[in-house]
Amino acid sequence: MAKETESEWKESLKSKEAFRDFIREYFSNHKEMKGHYDDSYYFEDYDIHLDSRDGLVVTLTTGSYSGQGVPIKDTEHISIEDFRQLLLNKRFASKGVSLANAFHMAADLIA
Repeated sequence: MAKETESEWKESLKSKEAFRDFIREYFSNHKEMKGHYDDSYYFEDYDIHLDSRDGLVVTLTTGSYSGQGVPIKDTEHISIEDFRQLLLNKRFASKGVSLANAFHMAADLIA
């Protein structure tokens, strides 16, 4: 992710309107954000995109390679402002976390 985007998302957290505009612009350019984690024992996939009501749809799929038969998939809807508050309360921006990592950690907390 470009350095400008990294600084823009952290700056946008300071204002409800700025963050809403940043998220709208981000998803108009990228359509969705996908991520994957796998440590050979546990895996998770997340997908975040805007919904038609200008909120976020977060889908998290988790599973284990230890014999669990079916991965667990959970989809949640969250407003952009609730997402901003989650990021502010977890202080992702102040820890030098990238936007992609913030989305990933937030997906774990939301779903």
